[in-house]
Amino acid sequence: MSEFELQVAALPRWRQRAALRVLNFFGWKVLFRPLPGPRGICVIYPHTSNWDFPIGLLGKWAMDQPFRFLAKDSLFKSPLGPWFRWLGGEPVQRGAPQGTIKAQAERMNAANFYWVGITPEGTRAYRPNWKSGFYHLAMEAKVPLVLVFMDYPSKTLSLVDHIHLTGDQEADMAAIRTVLEGHQGLHPENAAPIILAERRAEPRG
Repeated sequence: MSEFELQVAALPRWRQRAALRVLNFFGWKVLFRPLPGPRGICVIYPHTSNWDFPIGLLGKWAMDQPFRFLAKDSLFKSPLGPWFRWLGGEPVQRGAPQGTIKAQAERMNAANFYWVGITPEGTRAYRPNWKSGFYHLAMEAKVPLVLVFMDYPSKTLSLVDHIHLTGDQEADMAAIRTVLEGHQGLHPENAAPIILAERRAEPRG
């Protein structure tokens, strides 16, 4: 058993114990290490199934952490909008990504506690790379990452690995790959390679 594995008997609140019991009933274990600060980004990978959301939500309750998540603003205009907000959701307008990143960074740094979960693949279907929004947001807000994986073969939800970005995209992504590569979602064929959609242009000589 890992030193980071949550145990029902050690959890102080009934909702934590109930959430972990549900996960344990289905064979899942949760690994959690204290967060590296009051603000940051949980980078969640792989994301290949609708089941990722309820597993992540139960994990959030088991850890008793008020994690937030970003979702397209149209979801919050539906009758389910108040429910998504109660779960910790926040709407994102996709029309102006740079403005959104700056505004989100300001919102994060204005809060006493603000951890947000982001799935950099952006979709459950296969895509050839990650979206880079999480990277730019972490750099803009100057916050650390927690690398989160849901490994279905071992039924492990892990929030143990922390990383501070350096601004060197190649080195940073290599560090992220070291932690996340090899963990499989429910549909591993749909997992995106751990590379950013954009790369910095090579300097011209």
